[in-house]
Amino acid sequence: MEIETLRELQAYGYFFFIVFLVVVLYGYFYHLIKSEKKGRRNYEKYSKLALDDELNERPIEPISQNQNNNTTRN
Repeated sequence: MEIETLRELQAYGYFFFIVFLVVVLYGYFYHLIKSEKKGRRNYEKYSKLALDDELNERPIEPISQNQNNNTTRN
């Protein structure tokens, strides 16, 4: 293969990779907005985490008993 052909394939690959990343990013944004509208998550609580980052602060979400039991078995 000639160098020009390789460069052209590289350019096409780069373009399609960027398009793929944009689609994934917008899909993730859509997922975040949809889950916040349905009430599954409140992402404003998570945004306050950067401001309230002390060890004695309350957790954002309570730890369920099932998760708590799984962590104590180790």
